[in-house]
Formats: sequence, structure tokens, C-alpha cells
Amino acid sequence: MRNPIVVGNWKMNMSIDAGLKLASSMIPGLDVIQGVEKVICPPFVGLGSIGDMLSGTSVSVGAQNMHYEEDGAFTGEISPAMLSPICKFVIVGHSERRQLFGETDDLVNQKVLAARKVGMKPIVCVGEQLNDRNTDKAKEVVGEQLINGLGNSVTEPILVAYEPVWAIGTGMAATVEIVEDMMSYLRGVIRSNCGSRESEEAQLLYGGSVNPANIADFMALADVDGALVGGASLDPKAFNTIVNIAADAAK
Repeated sequence: MRNPIVVGNWKMNMSIDAGLKLASSMIPGLDVIQGVEKVICPPFVGLGSIGDMLSGTSVSVGAQNMHYEEDGAFTGEISPAMLSPICKFVIVGHSERRQLFGETDDLVNQKVLAARKVGMKPIVCVGEQLNDRNTDKAKEVVGEQLINGLGNSVTEPILVAYEPVWAIGTGMAATVEIVEDMMSYLRGVIRSNCGSRESEEAQLLYGGSVNPANIADFMALADVDGALVGGASLDPKAFNTIVNIAADAAK
């Protein structure tokens, strides 16, 4: 049985002090929730201090991005070796990285390989634009992102976050029918390209305007194992409620 996982992506929000205050307000409630893996992904500047705060709790810290090289002349970048002592997880290929910073599937794959090399678990993000869905190309686009992003890196458990771009930060979450159809398709893609065991063990997360009102519907789907939460992860009450509901759904 796959364990559920809920990841909070703070994006470019929260100063160090504000992030510590937010984390401290979340931890007591999150730490006592059992049966679900909990991850907070603050900005780079808060990873050390928030990582220290989370040490000894059941809540893990993750990074929002990283470079694939171990070191070198890459001004402004953060290497896997710098992150691995702090982070258990790293988000790769988020749609905002693809859209705003030109990240390609090949670059995502290099990051996946680099993360696994240092023992971090990459959360590979995939998702279609609204035009792709309106022209019936959603599965083609998302399937290609997944296959190319994973590449040959199938020796470790696979974590995939399906985030339809048109639902991210818009308040317009995908319907249950859309998510169910896409998640079933993605698990089939993993089965065809990686193997049956890898497909059954892969953890598939939904992301895109996830909130306390819709998380139960998504978690009720057979192929949904958790959520990648954006805006609601900045609200302690909302995020803790989402995690609680996800844990209840797995019982």
C-alpha cells in the first residue's frame, strides 16, 4: 500500500523570520498526524533555520529547485550536495520553472538523476496548458514530460506531481473526473516505461488550487496518493486541515 504524502510549496514567499513563525505555528498540529508523510518546502534562505526547527519532528523539509551540477561556476545556483544534508525532497520541473525560466524535460531529467545521486527524493512535476486540454493534447503533453523527465532513473521510488497549469494559483482546481483520468493514464505510462512494480509503488500527487474543501475528493481516487499544495500551505489552519483529511482518507 502506498503511503500518502502532502507537500507544501511556499514558492517565493516568507522572509526567514516570517517563515519560522509560520512553521512554528504548523508543527504542533502536523507532528501528531500519523499515516501521512508531511513536507514543507520553504525558499532557499529559510531551509537551514526551518530544517533545524523540523529536526526531531515527523515533518520533513524539501527544496523548491536545484542545479544538477555538484559544484562550479554557476552564480546564483544551489547544488545537490548543498541541499542533501538538509532536505529529504526536492521539487523539479515545476510549471513555473518551465514557463518562466525555460526549463526543459532534459534539464528536469538531469536534476532527477542528480537528486537521487545524493539521496534526495525528486518530486517530478508535469502538467498541461489550457490550450493543450482544449485541443485534446493533455495526455500527449503530460506523458512526454513524464517519460523524458524520468528518463532511465527508475531504480528508486517515483514521485510525480500532476499540476494542470491552468489550475495553479487560479482557484480553478481540475475536476475529479479530469484528475482521475490523468492519474490513471500516468500510472499506465509508468507501467509501460518502467515496470509493474514501479507503477504500483509510484506516488502520484495532485496539485493546482488544492484546499480543505476539495482534498477529500482527490484523495478518494484510487491513483491519487497525496497533494502538492501551493497557496493553502501558507495558511497553517488550511494546510493542517488538508494533511488531516489526507491521513483520514488513507485509513
